[in-house]
Amino acid sequence: MSVRVSLVAAARGSALLAERFDDDRPLDHAGWREVQLAAHTLVGLGAAELRYCSPTPRSRATGDALGFAPLVQLALRDCDMGRWRGLTLSEVAAREPAAVDAWLADPRSAPHGGESLLAFISRVGYWLDTRPVEEGALVAVAEPAVVRAALVYALKAPPSTYWNVDVRPLSTVTITGSPGRWSLSFEALGRQVY
Repeated sequence: MSVRVSLVAAARGSALLAERFDDDRPLDHAGWREVQLAAHTLVGLGAAELRYCSPTPRSRATGDALGFAPLVQLALRDCDMGRWRGLTLSEVAAREPAAVDAWLADPRSAPHGGESLLAFISRVGYWLDTRPVEEGALVAVAEPAVVRAALVYALKAPPSTYWNVDVRPLSTVTITGSPGRWSLSFEALGRQVY
């Protein structure tokens, strides 16, 4: 038995350069427009038996705008960035360059006083591994960082791989399998491939 987990990255809540750690801002105008433009390609994912989302306003709004009516999952929250919460990477690097270097180099490091990268990946992986194992499908709208963590966990990749995964707003990825045995699944949209 296996489960099919489709992860949808939340629409944006700010311009890329203005992204902040633990950003809980709602969708901005561009984010709403992107959801409207992408809805026709993503709406089919709402047929999943289980529909979840991160607790952030933009994840909830993205799920609702797509018609998913998702259940909030606290385990899908973004990485706890401690005292860096609300700051951009540039701001933190200007204030604490050695701490940023340590955080980027060591997945066990948490110089911000929050959650380490390894703990974050493990938390998201635990959520993934505790999904119902009956044959079926589920969809989860989450922050891009959560999607990246899920991919690193599912592929059993080294934590440093996290920094090499680019997850754009409203991008999707499907993971299939069962606890501890996950695979990436690539599909053509809108048509069957044999």
